[in-house]
Amino acid sequence: MKVLAVHADVVVTISGFWQTTCTAVRGGDEGFVIDSPVLPDELEALPKLLEQAGFPVSGLLTTHADWDHLLGCLAFPQASLGCAESTAARLEAEPGAAQRELRKFDEEHYVSRPRPLSLAGVQPLPVPGRLALGADEELELHPTGGHTADGMAVLIPRAAMLVCGDYLSPVEIPWISGDGSLGAYLATLERLKPLVERSETVIPGHGGPLAREAALEVLAEDAAYLRALEAEGAQAPLPRSRRTAPQREIHAENAARVSTTPATTRR
Repeated sequence: MKVLAVHADVVVTISGFWQTTCTAVRGGDEGFVIDSPVLPDELEALPKLLEQAGFPVSGLLTTHADWDHLLGCLAFPQASLGCAESTAARLEAEPGAAQRELRKFDEEHYVSRPRPLSLAGVQPLPVPGRLALGADEELELHPTGGHTADGMAVLIPRAAMLVCGDYLSPVEIPWISGDGSLGAYLATLERLKPLVERSETVIPGHGGPLAREAALEVLAEDAAYLRALEAEGAQAPLPRSRRTAPQREIHAENAARVSTTPATTRR
């Protein structure tokens, strides 16, 4: 696991698996951990790492309900998990889904964990909205959708930083999940653009932190890819820097979903 101090009050860890990011932000004597690393040793090390760095953990936040972003509950089992109302609704509608996906991952990769994942302390948050951090700071919560049907991005104004979940990744193309939508994904990119322009650093859900201009470049590539996917399906070209075999597999899934979605529901 890589650990990056990207701001005096923001620490980012990058998991050794899928380059999944976890962002810790503090304000005074309060702090939040956004998303999570993946591997058991990373989760075990996280509380001590943040304690040594002087980062309090008042609660957890997740950008969406995919299992690899929910594992902060294993590192901080007493903390509540804040999420968008859309994510809380997804978790309620899919009881046990994250646990089953985690168990499947662990079995495939021979991973052993000290305890099962519990999601008992979920706190729905209104999105768009604001979340107090310390005595005089706020986090901005902005809706995301397209990769999945749920989610939020977290803007940290004082640090000029955007934590955007599974969008704007330098290592992964746009991925339209089973409940995602090409049209909603494009709409999310439009909402994210002014937030990126307000930020100095963007933390995607997978891959390292990006400077503003690099994030805007990824955003433009992703929008171009999705428009080509809508027009050309499987023949759409992938972003040049992400033409790897795993990304071609994701592209094939995207093309199959788009081809079976009526055009009137894509926008």
